[in-house]
Amino acid sequence: MAPLKKTALVYCEKQFGLIDGKTAAGLVRRSETYTIVGVLDSALAGKDAGEALGGAKNHIPIFANLEAALAQLPTVPDCYIYGKAPLDACIPATERLLVLEAMQKGMDILNGLHEFFSDDREFTQMATRCGVQIKDIRKPPHLKDLHVFAGQIGKVTVPVVAILGTDCACGKRTTAVALNQALIDLGIKSILVGTGQTSLMQGARYGVAIDALISQFVIGEIEHSILQAFDNESPDIILVEGQSAVSHPAFMSSLGILKGSRPDGVILQHPPARKFRCDFPHLAMPTVESEIKLIEAIAQTRVMAITLSHENLADKAMLPIIEAYEQQFHLPTTDVLSQGCQKLVQALSKQFPTLKQKIKRSPLETIPVLAMR
Repeated sequence: MAPLKKTALVYCEKQFGLIDGKTAAGLVRRSETYTIVGVLDSALAGKDAGEALGGAKNHIPIFANLEAALAQLPTVPDCYIYGKAPLDACIPATERLLVLEAMQKGMDILNGLHEFFSDDREFTQMATRCGVQIKDIRKPPHLKDLHVFAGQIGKVTVPVVAILGTDCACGKRTTAVALNQALIDLGIKSILVGTGQTSLMQGARYGVAIDALISQFVIGEIEHSILQAFDNESPDIILVEGQSAVSHPAFMSSLGILKGSRPDGVILQHPPARKFRCDFPHLAMPTVESEIKLIEAIAQTRVMAITLSHENLADKAMLPIIEAYEQQFHLPTTDVLSQGCQKLVQALSKQFPTLKQKIKRSPLETIPVLAMR
């Protein structure tokens, strides 16, 4: 019997559906750990969370504030999740008060920020007084439990595929989660290694939030997570969630993922309508061509497929864009939210013969478009 999920409210004031609301959006779309019962965003109060993300109704209401949510929900949720992912390191004073209020209502706190609530005296004292827990997803393991690169990744004998991107918050995790589930639905034992706070909140059993680690341990922790998944699960394939972009001047995460996972293939995610890097309005987006060249120059691997985000694009605009990318790059291209994962599964089947034998047992036409929008 599957363990009972905890119920959770996700705080995402004035950011739900926007770039800094990606943690909330991910949890609303899919979570193996929490049953999301509502989102807090006064700008979208009264709407359905699924529809607010541009998809089908998912019956997760959006409330103006915590008071309104508790007045309408049948019971107090188990958890209050801070669902924003801002570039700023610390939350403002007004949001601190909301966290304290949630504790007073009896809710555990789940935090994905670099600011660790469990190191905050005011928060810890309130948690003790209210009998609730604080969990900082990005808090790294103790130094004694961290790993440097050991060169053991070569013993992994199943395909390792990294889902990288051309920018931050462009859909890498969404594609990784969708592909992982599509493979599982086909009877393939696929394991997703999470590398960020949202995928870990969603239920990834292996991985660590690598942007919170001391740089010396990033590559080793990626390798160790993949080795753990390989040894413990005997999987058919391991997918590795990407972070940022190899070309991004502000972040190093993708380099660590490439070096630590030594992937047998890469799927590259790109938002074709985005002109500038998110949170960096003066930095122009790289081209898909330049990102592919950079990835393949750094690692002994090949980009095997392209996935697109329909950010700021109507669904009807995606098909001609997909066709244009396929003609230009001669790589299978799709948008997993609107077109599903069939092309990606076909690409994996073509590149990895052992996977092809297992995929053959299930017709690819049965792969659904996942209800993640």
